[in-house]
Amino acid sequence: MIDRQVDFINHMGKATIRKEKLSDAALVMVANRFRLLAEPTRLKILQTLGTAEMNVSELVETTGSGQPNISKHLGALLEAGVVERRKEGLNAYYRVADESIFELCDSVCTRLKTQLETRQNALTRTL
Repeated sequence: MIDRQVDFINHMGKATIRKEKLSDAALVMVANRFRLLAEPTRLKILQTLGTAEMNVSELVETTGSGQPNISKHLGALLEAGVVERRKEGLNAYYRVADESIFELCDSVCTRLKTQLETRQNALTRTL
């Protein structure tokens, strides 16, 4: 069983470990959040939105994905509370509602970059 929870909101920008056991319900919620973010198109939508607000047509044009695909993924992100929708006339505009998503992505990207650099250095030393 997982007996540690990573606290990504640290004033120094580094992850800290809290020794708290997560309940089964909490573990399901965490797994669902990671499952939601495991889809590259959803990450692309979030990256594209950033701090902006866009409608589906703008997201289709910017991401290069089809309208049905964008709409499907926006629905999942909306249901999870990651994005919000604002209607204006016939248009619906979406924006990121949970900006902690960016902190999580930054943390993952930073770690992946470090791992890649370590592997590249190891490869360079062996050549």
